[in-house]
Amino acid sequence: MARAGLTTERLTRAGAELADEVGFDRVTLSALARRFDVQVASLYAHVRNSGDLRTRIALLALDELAVRAADALAGRAGRDALAALGGVYRDYAREHPGRWAAAQVRLDPATAAASAGRRHAELTRAILRGYDLPEPDQTHAVRLLGSVFNGYVNLELGGSFDHSAPDTAQTWPRVLDALDALLRHWPAS
Repeated sequence: MARAGLTTERLTRAGAELADEVGFDRVTLSALARRFDVQVASLYAHVRNSGDLRTRIALLALDELAVRAADALAGRAGRDALAALGGVYRDYAREHPGRWAAAQVRLDPATAAASAGRRHAELTRAILRGYDLPEPDQTHAVRLLGSVFNGYVNLELGGSFDHSAPDTAQTWPRVLDALDALLRHWPAS
C-alpha cells in the first residue's frame, strides 16, 4: 500500500478526477483501484465503500464551489453578485462535470449540516441582503436561486439547449436580468 502512496485525500481527488473523465455515476472502487494499479481491498483502509468515496467526492466538490463562490462574490452586490454566483456554477460545471454531478448528491442530514452546502446558502443569503427581503422570503428566494441556477446549468450541461436559438450566451444574461427584477420586486406574501 505504501508503494502506491494511498491516502483518503488522494483517493478522493483521484475519484473526483475520474468522475470528471467518465461521469460521477461510473466512479467505483474497482475503477479507482485500476487507476492506482492496486487491489480493491487496498482501498478499504482509506474508504469504507463506494458510497463513502462518492460522499467524499461530493463534499470536495461542494467545498471547491464554496471557495470559488466566496472569492467571486467579494465586494459585489445585486445583479453583479447574481451573475458572479451563477457564473461560478456554470464554469465549474463545464470544467468539472463529474464533480458538479457529485455536488448534487443527496447527503444524510448530519453530513449535509457539516458540509460546505450550508456555506452556499449563506453566500446566497448575502446576495439577498442587497434586496432587503425579510424572512421567510429570504428562504424562498434562496430556494428559487438554487433551483434556477442548478436547473439551468444541468439542462445546459446535458445539451438540452443545443438545438434551439438563440444561443445560451444570449439567454443567460436574460435569466439574470429576470432574477434581479424579481428580487427587486418580490411579491408580497
